[in-house]
Amino acid sequence: MNIQSIIFFGEVPMVLNAVTEKQAIIDLMQKTTVEVTPGGSANVADFRDMLRPGCTVYVTFLPGSDFSDTVNTVRRLKNEGFNPVPHFAARSIPSSKFLEENLATLQGETGVTEGLLIGGGVNTPIGEFGSSIEVLRTGLFEKYGILKMGLAGHPEGSPDISPADCALAIKEKNDFAKETDMSLYLATQFLFEAGPIFTWEREIRDAGNELPIHIGVPGLATIKTLLRHAAHCGVGASVRFLTRNPMNMVKLGLKDSFLGKYVNAPSSEPSELIRDLVRGIHNDADCLIVQCHLYPLGGLQKSAAWMYHVQDGHFELNGKSFTVYS
Repeated sequence: MNIQSIIFFGEVPMVLNAVTEKQAIIDLMQKTTVEVTPGGSANVADFRDMLRPGCTVYVTFLPGSDFSDTVNTVRRLKNEGFNPVPHFAARSIPSSKFLEENLATLQGETGVTEGLLIGGGVNTPIGEFGSSIEVLRTGLFEKYGILKMGLAGHPEGSPDISPADCALAIKEKNDFAKETDMSLYLATQFLFEAGPIFTWEREIRDAGNELPIHIGVPGLATIKTLLRHAAHCGVGASVRFLTRNPMNMVKLGLKDSFLGKYVNAPSSEPSELIRDLVRGIHNDADCLIVQCHLYPLGGLQKSAAWMYHVQDGHFELNGKSFTVYS
């Protein structure tokens, strides 16, 4: 176990001893949220077998899918004792009428008070909305009792949005936050390295961002799975974290060959990233990162179990990361 970790505040080195750093990790992870897809939910007999009561669970809405599937999953999670947060994808919303009808259903049947609004991974809007700010300005979320709303943030940019438009979107979201009674925050896609996160956080803060930030971290999964999801989601520079070890790439190449049954594909978990986040937050008292969102790419049960071990302090610091234990 490391005795201490050194971080830097300006030119003055600061020291986190092992006890302080471990508690900081527990504190950061305590409110971690998770997510499910409607399709994946159909394979779960009872979420209470893997999640603790009151856990906040995001429910995705994928392009081309039926929003009623999201509504049904939200209803189920609510009935099983969780805090479901439905996704809304601006460019996949056909009309204001469609949005209002579904918000009325959600409010009437589930009483949800939180949502996540993203632009959505389609280039051409299927309806009247081309961006999340246009949806926000309808006032429909407030009308139907949404008190808290997550909005997309892009530490490594977005394949769908230019850097200038990303910067403009952050400004518009901050401006809107001053006009609404909703509590707004920025939520990011998962990343593998802390460096791009802190660079982005400082840049948007210097440009006027005041919204708290929820950082996406990958759950337990093979590196092959993470690379596939990263390519699909447009995760950029930090992918190099997964490809540093040439032997990992050799094993991945063999995994789908006739030798696959003899090869254990390397896996990854976010302990090093989380330690770096904790150090960076302590390094900057004005940092707006407040919690994490865990993407359970390798399976919800496995990632949730790991998350709860961390929340309960069942881990030891070692090297650059930490190891959980039962």
